[in-house]
Amino acid sequence: MCRVVDVRQAVLAKNDGLAAGLRRELDGRGITAVNLVSSPGSGKTALLELLLARAAGRGVPAAALTADLATENDARRLARSGAPVKQVLTGGLCHLEAAQMRGHLESWPPAGTRVLFVENVGNLVCPAAYDLGETLRVVLMSVTEGEDKPVKYPTAFGLANLVVLSKTDLGEAAGFDGDAFAESVERVNPGVQVLHTSARTGRGVDALLEGVLAVCEGARPHRPPLAGQNTREHRHEHRHEHPRGHEHPHPGGPGALSVAGRPAR
Repeated sequence: MCRVVDVRQAVLAKNDGLAAGLRRELDGRGITAVNLVSSPGSGKTALLELLLARAAGRGVPAAALTADLATENDARRLARSGAPVKQVLTGGLCHLEAAQMRGHLESWPPAGTRVLFVENVGNLVCPAAYDLGETLRVVLMSVTEGEDKPVKYPTAFGLANLVVLSKTDLGEAAGFDGDAFAESVERVNPGVQVLHTSARTGRGVDALLEGVLAVCEGARPHRPPLAGQNTREHRHEHRHEHPRGHEHPHPGGPGALSVAGRPAR
């Protein structure tokens, strides 16, 4: 008798198990992990550099783990804040997974760290499905990306605890429609908090840091319904190969990441 194995579910189940264990370990070390997800060019590195500097100014020990396909450019930029920074080179893999996280967090970050910012690979598809053991998931988009981005990527935005709109200083020049954007967010993640920020002017940075610190102090992050409960489900599933022969499935449909992927202390 042939047995049909759902590779997608097997891969995600293994990842979720590792992530749950990692979350317990980080909690035991007093570390709150914040997973930053966005498309390339959203400005999350510039915003994160400012966040790290503001945290240091307030005496909050923070660190950053930044992932990219190649180069250590982002790590060098973030290190200017004075915070401990570690670069992860994925070698072509389009997202981070819990197993990679565990490997890079052995004996790091330094003892006493309260917040670990994880800058995921610039991609709104693959990272959305993978729990990294984070307590807070923040999804960013810039005003230059179009107001309908959330409905185009309902899984990413639907699983966010917090949505951040970046580069708002360019909103007028880009002809950004704030009302249309708000409607798009509400369709996939009703009631989620949206922060408007600008790394250039500093707008919203302190509010974002306050939100993160509130989670550190034990406040539960907002837990919206899973993506797809208020939008048409996107069930497309595909696979593609990466360099080094790595192949992985992509669960395009909502609900791929369990509610446990957005935990509360």
